[in-house]
Parts: sequence; structure tokens; C-alpha cells
Amino acid sequence: MTGRGRPRKAKSPDIKTNQGRSPGKDVTEVRQNGSTREQKPKEQKNRNRTKGKPCVQSPQKEDRNHCKEVCKLQRTPTEASVPGAKTKTQTTKDCFMATEAETHGKQAKSPDKAPEKQQDAPNDTTEVCLPQVNTKHCAENGKLQRIPIERPVKGAKAKTCAGTTEQSAEEMTKMQPETTKATKTTKAKTGGGKAKSPEKIKDKAPRKQQDAPNETPKVRVPHVRCKENTAVDSILSTTVKQLKIRSNERSDASEVINKIIKDIIMHLKQNTVCFKEVEEPLRTGSYYENLKISNPDEFDVMLPIPVDRVDIKPFGEDGAFYSVALKRGRSPLQKFQEDSTLSASKMLKEFRDEVKKSVKGFEEWEVTKKKKGCPAVTLITTVKSITISLDVVLCLMVKSSWPPFTKEGLKIESWLGTKVKQNYKRMSYYLVPKYEGSGMLELDGVLAKDIWRVSFSHIEKAILKNHGSEKTCCEKDGARCCRKDCLKLLKHLLGLLKERDSSFDKFCSYHVKTTLLRACCSRTKDSDWSDAGLSRCFQLLLEDFVAHLRSGKLHNFFIPTQNLLSGPSQKSCNSLAHCMEEERDKGFPIFK
Repeated sequence: MTGRGRPRKAKSPDIKTNQGRSPGKDVTEVRQNGSTREQKPKEQKNRNRTKGKPCVQSPQKEDRNHCKEVCKLQRTPTEASVPGAKTKTQTTKDCFMATEAETHGKQAKSPDKAPEKQQDAPNDTTEVCLPQVNTKHCAENGKLQRIPIERPVKGAKAKTCAGTTEQSAEEMTKMQPETTKATKTTKAKTGGGKAKSPEKIKDKAPRKQQDAPNETPKVRVPHVRCKENTAVDSILSTTVKQLKIRSNERSDASEVINKIIKDIIMHLKQNTVCFKEVEEPLRTGSYYENLKISNPDEFDVMLPIPVDRVDIKPFGEDGAFYSVALKRGRSPLQKFQEDSTLSASKMLKEFRDEVKKSVKGFEEWEVTKKKKGCPAVTLITTVKSITISLDVVLCLMVKSSWPPFTKEGLKIESWLGTKVKQNYKRMSYYLVPKYEGSGMLELDGVLAKDIWRVSFSHIEKAILKNHGSEKTCCEKDGARCCRKDCLKLLKHLLGLLKERDSSFDKFCSYHVKTTLLRACCSRTKDSDWSDAGLSRCFQLLLEDFVAHLRSGKLHNFFIPTQNLLSGPSQKSCNSLAHCMEEERDKGFPIFK
């Protein structure tokens, strides 16, 4: 019969199903002991009329999509030698068989009865990504369970299914919900592309584990300041305010100084032959660097005499002192040259005599007694009950390249920049008639009293006026730093200790200034010297100075071969360092 009532012939179980047959048809493949057989499908009518099971998706469409996904994944074979890969593949296939069996109304076999031959298949290690449905099946303890699927969050990174191939079968069974979720997100990430090799994923897994600790956000613990620090901050801030010079006192002192300097220069130009080429005064020192503290009572003014062609030779090994010889040519300074050496002592003696003559008409000014080795002529006067001293310094202005001993100095590249350093190196340098000791030491036929010392006071002034790594530092519209305030506090501390103990007289403010310049080269940013961190910055500068004292070495900022602490004894350096540390530990009671 050919009608509908004619019974359908059952297919022979001996006929083997083609390997390329789509799983979308109503046939389930089961392999046992090397043989292949087909189970008889139930009647199509009964399955379609079943109302108890909800239909999420058309079985044919779902099976076709799944078949395409399996085919794509099987294009990239993976090695079956990866540990744990077979266990995972078998569990995933069992889930696939259970899903297909439920879709077609059949029961899947227990995973314990899975044939061993199935594990030997070359493509069995391929990860199978299940279609995204509302439920999923897994084999746990030989039973099928229905577990709700968590949909992936948008923006979350997808994890590859093969990333967990090293887990054991027990761990895979326990972590089945996470594995299925990772399978879904892999499909979303790869877009149905080729599956990644387990070896590549295995190589990347340790890197992620190593980078994981770095992803932990750092928790900033607020800095709790103790009462002692608050008290020290208050003392230092109050002391800085007290060290400021009043504007009216500054103007009164400047008026008197400018008047006497003008008269001295006029006298030298009009009444002398040797010093008539004196140029504009070079105002240096703490007052003109805005570093003067308490009272405007000390002023330093250099009167430069230019020299073009000179021959300088180092006197000693530290590079700070030089003998000077004028080359051929007419120069008013030829009268002070003996045996190809310009005598600093003779030149300074005549300069001193001329300054005395220029101030004879000013009764309020007095010339003090000459100090051994001092290059200045010191004048004293009183302005509104304040005693003011003026140091008039004779110097030679050399318009040539700097001495070779300065090559390794002035390390300001990381602080102020290379261009600024180059501009400073193009400027002239100065020589002042200064020596150390008795002045009778002789080297290569030259006495120590006739040598000259290199001075870079004009460069120091320029650096301290433009001291910020940013151009707007301490300007009207810029942030304020505490570099100068720290220097003032350290100078004040040294001055108070020198008043208490006369053995510290060999230490001077130039030691403190050099310490600051070196500290600025190590802490280059303006934020390292913020005005709000005055106490911290000052104590760091104090530690730097104490470290120099303990080591007995403080190299010249421009001439690294010269040690500025070679004069004081190591015992005096240690004593001063101890006194400073004691004041710091007690909260600086000396400032009170």
C-alpha cells in the first residue's frame, strides 16, 4: 500500500550512518565496541503533538546552526596530548548528546557508559560550544541536571574554553557552570572562528596569573601628622616671617649704599690710571639674592676691571686658585706684573688706598682694618640705629672660556635645563685677590698672597633668582616654593650656633648655599619644594648639610675638585653636626 496507513519500514541496524550526516535529523549516533547502529526514532506525530515540553527554538534550525559551529571548530585540530583535554571533551560531548536527546524527545546514555573508542578519534579533543539557549545540561554523578544559564555581561572579557584544559575531571564537574559560561563568551569573542590551540592558551595563562597582583588597586592611607610635627611647622613658619626684612628698612639701606658706590666709581675713573676702566658694579651676596635675614646690614659689591688676553695657571690641585699673567699688549695693569705674574697683593693694596681717598669726604663712613686673605675693602656706617657694612671687592673680569676645572661642575641639566647651562657657560667669569693661610706658601715661584680665586657669584645670583624648574615658580601667577625659605632657616640656625660657640667661626653661609644648590640638583621638581611642605623640605636640607659635615666633604658647585670643608677640622664638623641634630630632635628650641 502507498497510503498514509501503510506502516513505515524500520531501517536495518547493520547499515552504518555516514559520518557527514547532519545531526539535525531525527537520528542519534552511538558507537559501541567498534560498531555503529542507529536508534529507531519515535513517530514524528507524537513528538510534534507533545505539549509538556516548551519549544525554545526550532530543532532543525538549532541543529543546523550547531552543526555549522562544530564544523568550524573541527577545522583547527588540537593535540590530544594536552593533560585533561580528553576528560573535558567527553563531558562536553555528553552534554551535547543530552541536549540533542532532549530536543528530539530521547534519553541520552550515561557518561559512564561512553565507549573508549570515542576517545581515540582525532577530532574528539576539539572544544564544542553549545548554542545559547535558556537551559543547559551537564553530566554530574551520572545524572542529567537542568541548570539556568547566566547571560554574559556586556563589556566583560571573554575567556577561552580551552583555558581550563589542565583541570582534572572532578574539577571540571564542579566548575561546570563557569565552564559553560566561558564557552558562550568564547563564541561571542571569536565570532565562530577557529579554536585556539591549547598550547598557546596554556602559555598565556601564567602571564595573566602574574599580572593579576598588579591589577589590585592601591589603597592610599592618609598621612596622620603628630602634634610634634604640627608644633615644628608652626615654629618654622613663624621664624621665616620674623626673618623677613621690612620694606622701609630695605629702601633706606639701599639708598645709602648706592650713593657711596657711585662716588667710589667716579673717583676711580677720574683720579686713577690703573682702575679707570672699571665697569658697572656687580651687586652680589645674600641681600641682592633676596636671601638676607633679619636686617639689611651686609652688602657685597664687586667692581670689575676687564682683561682680555690673560694666561692663567692653577695654583694647587683643587682648581680654585690661579696665577694670572697678562699677555702682550697695552694694559694699565702692567705695573702690577712681576716675573710674568700679576701680583694680587700689590694690586689690592693700591685699590684699598684709592677707596680710602674716595670716602674721606663722607664722615659717616669708616674703613675697617684689613683682614688677612680677605679681598674686600670693608666700610661701616650706621643707618637708623642699624650698623651696615659694605664690602667693596676688586675683581678681574675674564672674557674667555671657563677654566678646565669647571668642566664637571654646574650640573643643572635635570633641574634648569641644558640651554640655561649653556647660556651661563658663555658668560664671563671673575677672579678675586683671595688666598688661604699666611700667604707665604710658594709654588712654581709664585707666592700664595699673589694668587687669584675664581668667583661665580654672578651665576649663583642668576640661578637663585630663576630657581624653578618651571618658569612661573614664585612669580605672581605661579606656585610658590620654599627653596629660599629653607636656606634662610639653615643660615639662621648656623648663625645662632656660631654665636653660642666660637669654634664654629670657620663655617660660613657659603657652605649652606652650596648645600642648597646641590640639593636642588637632586630634588629637581618644584613640587619637591612646595611651600606647604616647608618643615619637611627644611629638615631634608638639614640632613644634607649634616651628611656633608659627617663626611667632611662639601665640593664646590662649580669646581668639584675643591672641598669647601678642607679648612675646618673633622672634630669641628662632627660637633656642629651634633648640635644641629640635637636642635632638630628637640623641635628647634633655639628658634623660640
